[in-house]
Amino acid sequence: MYFLGSVSEHAPRRQRQRVASLLLFTLAWAALGSARGQDFGDHTSATLAGKAWQALGEGKHDLVAAYTDKCRELYKGEAAKQQASLTGFAPADQAHSYWALNDVGTCLFIAGESLAQQGKSKEAASAFKKLVDDFGYCQCWDTKGWFWKPAETAAGKLKQFEFDAKLD
Repeated sequence: MYFLGSVSEHAPRRQRQRVASLLLFTLAWAALGSARGQDFGDHTSATLAGKAWQALGEGKHDLVAAYTDKCRELYKGEAAKQQASLTGFAPADQAHSYWALNDVGTCLFIAGESLAQQGKSKEAASAFKKLVDDFGYCQCWDTKGWFWKPAETAAGKLKQFEFDAKLD
């Protein structure tokens, strides 16, 4: 008898096989997520950006994409509002208050770097262009004690991509 997802020994063989197949599929899907190593932590933008940097350093491009995509998915709206509120870069003593803008912009930069490392120049250029066009006032804290401007670096990389494209 089949009741609430359980299968008794009296259930038809086909039903037992379906339930067994579904169970195996579910376990395999869960294992695949673990094998990829995705751990979004507390889902804050800072955590996601930090994990993206780490994955980039380790050459784990699938994780870079997962973390940067999640950060943009969760925080791009707030980042766009913060960008729109600025007419220039925030002073260093106020830069941390633009957390969403900084982390979403940084994630676009990280995504672009990852794509470039994989030889996906067009996709990398697209990420860098989005950073420059939509989140240009983002700033990223360097552990050496200062903010740098990912959009400025991205603009230089876009020029290099354009130059390389002309050579091809």
